[in-house]
Amino acid sequence: MSFPTKEQRIKCWSSRDEYWKCLSENAPQHSSTSGENVPNACERLRKLFETHCPGQWVKHFDRKRTYEQFKERMERGYDPLEETSKGFKAS
Repeated sequence: MSFPTKEQRIKCWSSRDEYWKCLSENAPQHSSTSGENVPNACERLRKLFETHCPGQWVKHFDRKRTYEQFKERMERGYDPLEETSKGFKAS
């Protein structure tokens, strides 16, 4: 695969932004990296995103969104160790 042209990159980024906007409006906690199904309202935009961007870019952007969501949760005081210890039962 050759590197995308400027026009192709702009189309990719635009598709990504539209898809992320749809997720923010319809399923703000959705994580594409967790294997969750794409919300119905965003399926068409997801397909465009996957069509307009190279596969590795899609994977990168999915991970980036998940990481950004995690960072926001951490800034609000989320502690993943507390969540883990709640599910742990001492024997």
